[in-house]
Amino acid sequence: MAYSLNQVAMITGLTTRTLRNHLKQGLLQGEKVQGNWSFSEEALDAYIAEPSVKQAILARQHAVVYDFLADPFKKENRACTILDCPVSAAEALAVAQFFGAEISAHGQDIEFRYIQEKHYARFILAGAEAQVRALMKAYYER
Repeated sequence: MAYSLNQVAMITGLTTRTLRNHLKQGLLQGEKVQGNWSFSEEALDAYIAEPSVKQAILARQHAVVYDFLADPFKKENRACTILDCPVSAAEALAVAQFFGAEISAHGQDIEFRYIQEKHYARFILAGAEAQVRALMKAYYER
């Protein structure tokens, strides 16, 4: 499976600008296909495993939760869900792909973060309560 720059941004929580800088620095390996960046699963795994990248991803994950908790005056119902799964790297990427595709297709107000460790993955979803609920329902019904 190949990933686009936007998909890698969604999976990691890093901006496309940061990813482009990491491409220039050699931290992220990819290739241009018809003018668009493409990244293999192996390249994405290696990138996420890089210690400095892993720290940046963790910081972005924590920011989603902290920002959610720091706003006591929400104007509508909001939800933040953390899903820890004991899965392999391949299974974690499949779940991240599922969430990414669903969010791209249906979720306009959802933040998604993902980090994969050796034998587990953490997925964080925050946003409009109805959208987070629908996304989690779709995940459990797949």
